[in-house]
Amino acid sequence: MTPGIQKVEALDAGRFVRVEWEDGSESRYPCVWLRDNCQCPRCFLRSAGARRLVFEELDVDIVVKEVALADRKKISITWPDEHASEYEAEWLKKRCFSEEARAEMREDLFLPECQYWGSDLQLPKIPFEEIMYDDESAYKWLCTLKKVGIVLLTGAATRQGELVKLGHRIGFLRLTFYGPTWQVQDKADANNVAYTTGKLCFHTDYPVLQHPPGVQFLHCIKQTDSGGESEVVDGFHVANKLKKQNPQAYQILSSTAVDYTDVGVDYCDFAVQCKQRIIDVDSRGQAVRINYNNATRDTVFDIPAEKVRPFYAALKEFDDLLNSTEYKFTYKLKPGDIVTFDNWRVLHGRQSYQSGSEVARHLEGAYADWDVVMSRLRLLRKRVLNKD
Repeated sequence: MTPGIQKVEALDAGRFVRVEWEDGSESRYPCVWLRDNCQCPRCFLRSAGARRLVFEELDVDIVVKEVALADRKKISITWPDEHASEYEAEWLKKRCFSEEARAEMREDLFLPECQYWGSDLQLPKIPFEEIMYDDESAYKWLCTLKKVGIVLLTGAATRQGELVKLGHRIGFLRLTFYGPTWQVQDKADANNVAYTTGKLCFHTDYPVLQHPPGVQFLHCIKQTDSGGESEVVDGFHVANKLKKQNPQAYQILSSTAVDYTDVGVDYCDFAVQCKQRIIDVDSRGQAVRINYNNATRDTVFDIPAEKVRPFYAALKEFDDLLNSTEYKFTYKLKPGDIVTFDNWRVLHGRQSYQSGSEVARHLEGAYADWDVVMSRLRLLRKRVLNKD
């Protein structure tokens, strides 16, 4: 429960409003932010949850003319032009500018918690039918996917089209040059190394796109008797290890723009080119996305010649860590399994298998963007947690 408001007052010649709460805590709100976020119908379109106030009309040096405690659950402000604004206590408390409140809001909106793993991964498993028809199971699936980075859905039908249903469950799938879904099997004149029987080294999919797909789905329709095991590794966990073990290598991989290329014909003809850093980091230097696919790394390398070997040395150290027995987890998909994983975090690979006169192994693949997945997660959370 949000505490009531004990007292409200203007500070710093009216540039801040200080709220004293009944639980003894206090919050300070800049007046320019309060005016920018007035919730009245003239300034805010409630049906769209969007601001109507145009920025040109905002005075960044604005001060309050008068502030009052309407009741213990609301404050009212009169501005110099006599415009009146009201702010509910619960709304204000959530948006407090203290570090603690901001951290709580980040957790609520983005679920940033990461559970790192290595070869000791206990692969989370949930029945496919449960997540399709039960909101609590679907919510658990997406929360686990966000936190752990990988979840296995079991018991799907062994036919094409199940991933389309999964896409509808979250919202919609991501269309790429390989189609809305794509078939991973041995193909003559393969236009992708995945469409062969050879070993696939650890990689993330599609770093050649400026915005690589955030989530990947792989549905096992047919599995070979021998070989074809899947391998996964927690890229964030390995990146953290590299940062401690060799900060210089980490710095090189998080600052060097690597060229990627993909040219061919599939859903349509394509000639894609992009620059990505192997390890994308945030303002704190923490890994937020891995962009590593050795197959589509271009022969073009747009850096000074003297920096090339240090880059290769750094990448070799990272790659060795990815492939170490301490970090990689090996499993074998069974027909009806759908592995769902974070393509920005989890690198995946495959052991080789024997080709034959018939297709020995068949996976159907699809992508979704994290925006779509997180949208469904938030909607499911509201539905599940607000149940009577």
